Amino acid sequence: MSETNHNKTPYGMIAILFIGAFVAILNETLLNVALPSIMNEFEVNATAVQWLSTGYMLVNGILIPASAFFIQRFTDRKLFMTAMTLFTLGTFLASISPSFGVLLTARMIQASGSAIMMPLLMNVMLTAFPVEKRGAAMGTFGLVMITAPAIGPTLSGWIIEHYSWRMLFDIVLPIALLTLAISIFKLKDVTPQRSLKLDVFSLILSSIGFGGLLYGFSSAGDRGWDSPIVYGTIIVGAAALITFILRQLKMDDPMLEFRIYKYPMFALSSAISIVIAVAMFSAMILMPIYVQTIRGISPLESGLLMLPGAIVMGIMSPITGRLFDKYGARVLAVTGLTITVITSYMFSKIGMDTPYSTLVLLYTLRMFGMAMVMMPVMTNGLNQLPAKENPHGTAMNNTLQQVSGAIGSALLITVMNIRTESEAKDLAASAAANAASAPTAQGAAEAQQQIMNQAMLTGINFTFLISTLIAIVALILAFFIQRVEPPKEKQVEAKKEAMPSQQVVTEP
Repeated sequence: MSETNHNKTPYGMIAILFIGAFVAILNETLLNVALPSIMNEFEVNATAVQWLSTGYMLVNGILIPASAFFIQRFTDRKLFMTAMTLFTLGTFLASISPSFGVLLTARMIQASGSAIMMPLLMNVMLTAFPVEKRGAAMGTFGLVMITAPAIGPTLSGWIIEHYSWRMLFDIVLPIALLTLAISIFKLKDVTPQRSLKLDVFSLILSSIGFGGLLYGFSSAGDRGWDSPIVYGTIIVGAAALITFILRQLKMDDPMLEFRIYKYPMFALSSAISIVIAVAMFSAMILMPIYVQTIRGISPLESGLLMLPGAIVMGIMSPITGRLFDKYGARVLAVTGLTITVITSYMFSKIGMDTPYSTLVLLYTLRMFGMAMVMMPVMTNGLNQLPAKENPHGTAMNNTLQQVSGAIGSALLITVMNIRTESEAKDLAASAAANAASAPTAQGAAEAQQQIMNQAMLTGINFTFLISTLIAIVALILAFFIQRVEPPKEKQVEAKKEAMPSQQVVTEP
């Protein structure tokens, strides 16, 4: 046994957690481009293959709310090693999977490990860094949170073009194994532990609530809102979630603490983060549809279009973190959201012949704006929480990001589809009225394709306009941001509670 020096920031430990979280988040978006190849190899339909993404997201949505309990109950070392072992096992199974069923199971195992990594990393950083240095630390953390999912489609597009889809897992596996091996020898315990009992009924309610909402909204784009599966799972999920929240408010040691919303800056940061997630997903969904379906650009070039934006976000995250420490979140959020509003509006004006370079520039500027908002706003909200509430704050933020992303995607796709169908009817009626003579079969097919492309472009433009209005809501909210620190007396209490478990480190 040895004594931990808590005056010294555990950079080595944070680096291990960073690598683990990076490969876990990268893996979430890595498979999307490979889905057609997997459909062909295992001879499954689009609905079945989509479960490789939907199932991964569902397991995350179910386990992330429970992460607050796990972080408080188990040591950092045990929790990370368990999560990394599950992720590595899932990656290995996926790489050698002989059937679609094995591949789907492997993805679920991967997700069960990755779900814990992000909340654990955020919580360790909140514990390890004082309030005045958290901006720079969380800005660096933004490298993982933002860059990994952004480069996933580009990397997988290149790999799929040259190799088998199994190479996606073969690349991740050695990194995961190396991270796990290093963690066995180098990982220490930083966050305090408490003797808690898991309320099984709360876990069941949370799983049905968040899982139902995630599945219902993520299925709406494909199945339509009138599908019993869509509205049925949303209704059941909402009912379970309301019951879950009411139960947590009555418990002394809830699985997920909703009373943290009594802190105004945390509540405001949550509201802004939800709105930003919806606005960000609009470009991530709509751009590939525009460039691939309407413009006929290859998936690889589509991914490359988004790569400069991902790089800019990666570079800017540590910079905005340091600016946050110096100036606070408001000035960054207002500036970043102003850029986001302007670029979103410009996207609502793109046409059939907008230059590729213009699209790259607009997307990159939009990501630049969002890089100034996401981590500073989230960190400012977490800064107001007492230290003992950090696990609940990180779990809540990660859960809301999953749920708002799914809801935002579903709503925006619905808006696009409704506007596209309406425009297609108008264009078809106009074309029929102006037709001088009956066209040939080939001419009719070309005219129909032109109408559909023009209608879809109108739908995309309209959806970006809605996204602009959503971003304006976030911009208005940003003016109310105030710089905060945790309540001093509660910090002292948390330190006293944490003292016994923080002094001792378990050596391997």
